[in-house]
Amino acid sequence: MLSARNLFQEILDEDESFRLFCSIAASGESQGGWENGRIAALVPESQRALAPKIARHGADEDKHGRIFNALLKKRGLQPVEVPHETDYTMLLEKQGIGLAHEQLGRQEPLSERDIITYLAHSRVTEQRASEQMTLLRKYFADHPDLARAVKMISNDENDHLAYCHEELLRFARFGHGRTIQRILRECALTEIRVYRDVSLAVMDHMGRILHWPRAKVAVLAAGIHGVYAYERLVGWRRMVSLAPPERRDALGGPATQAPEFA
Repeated sequence: MLSARNLFQEILDEDESFRLFCSIAASGESQGGWENGRIAALVPESQRALAPKIARHGADEDKHGRIFNALLKKRGLQPVEVPHETDYTMLLEKQGIGLAHEQLGRQEPLSERDIITYLAHSRVTEQRASEQMTLLRKYFADHPDLARAVKMISNDENDHLAYCHEELLRFARFGHGRTIQRILRECALTEIRVYRDVSLAVMDHMGRILHWPRAKVAVLAAGIHGVYAYERLVGWRRMVSLAPPERRDALGGPATQAPEFA
């Protein structure tokens, strides 16, 4: 039976597909950690109170990268080079979404507009991350290793999403509402297209590793295109709405420690 649970299980059971899965995840999280660290260092004086939260966001992302690498290490595997076409974070940057690495590599302070752009980009991508981790948490709640890792990462992603809602609403109260909505819409429409392309690329690589028959690949590709069609029509709207989060000041404390995988 072709189901999301069975597909994930198939990927996790085979060493090479698991290796690629964790390598892609670890790379994306590590990139996010670096980006948030640089943003925290370059926050303008008017928003210095945000710097510890942005740094916490980056520390969480770094931790997630270490978790995926630890899962690889426990199985005696080394990370593999991430194929360019599966690099979600860098492909978003190439589409002009978020703050460019070139800008973050300089020592020039960011503007308030840059911080809004960062928060809007994060609100969209953290929505995706939160949904994905909720799915994995549902499927692997009883897995001896993945359950702990997925639960911690899922909780962190939910906190990141709450933080983005709260801070964007704060900026909206100071008159930036129209700018925020415009950037959110632009980010969301680009993200769903990049997510489709990355999903197809990952599926292609997994299919070759696991020797999936053409019929199975065709069905999966059709499903990915179907999700994109829905998101392009109406699904993107869930990524641009803003509401006061249930948990306030979600990134107000220190980052939690990654679990040990003996």
